[in-house]
Formats: sequence, C-alpha cells, structure tokens
Amino acid sequence: MEERFMRVLVMFDMPTYTKDDRKAASRFRNDLIKEGFFMMQFSVYVRICKGVQSANTCLKRLEMLIPKKGHIRALMLTERQFDNMKILIGTSSPTEKAQKPEGLLLF
Repeated sequence: MEERFMRVLVMFDMPTYTKDDRKAASRFRNDLIKEGFFMMQFSVYVRICKGVQSANTCLKRLEMLIPKKGHIRALMLTERQFDNMKILIGTSSPTEKAQKPEGLLLF
C-alpha cells in the first residue's frame, strides 16, 4: 500500500517581553527550520512527511524542542486536506509553491 503525503502544521504564539523570551522564541523557530519546516506565514510553519508514521515521529521530535513558555499547536493534515485550504486574501508564497510534493524528492 502506497503511503500518502502528510503535512504537519505548527502554529505558535511565543512571548517576547524579555531577552530570554526572545532568545527562546528564536531558538524554537530555528529548531523548526532544522527539522525541515518552512514558514508558511508568520508563526505558522509546515513540513511534508511521507505517511502517518513519519508525521507522528515528527511530532514526537517537536515535543522535545518546545520552550517553557508560549502556546504551540500542531495539526496533521493529508495532502488533499492541505490542498483544499482556501486563501482568503493574498497569494501562496514562492516557498509554498516550491514545496508541492510533485516537485519534491524524498530520499
């Protein structure tokens, strides 16, 4: 059975009142990028995974990176669900267009 592509969507709101808060928020964003996420829009990052098991592994790895403060939510979506997302204003970013599974090679 062929695995379906999944998207892991991470949405967060982090405090930035103190220098330590800003450092923690920056570290979290950098960790997301190191884990293969790209910014879809401000405080919303997304990653493509091959199948549910890979998406669950990705979420478990994220749990090890979360800072002590803030609000972080994650959502697993099938590629079809993600493609059905409606853009109410604006357009898809060039990064989003480049991250379509048809143009993506997984090793």
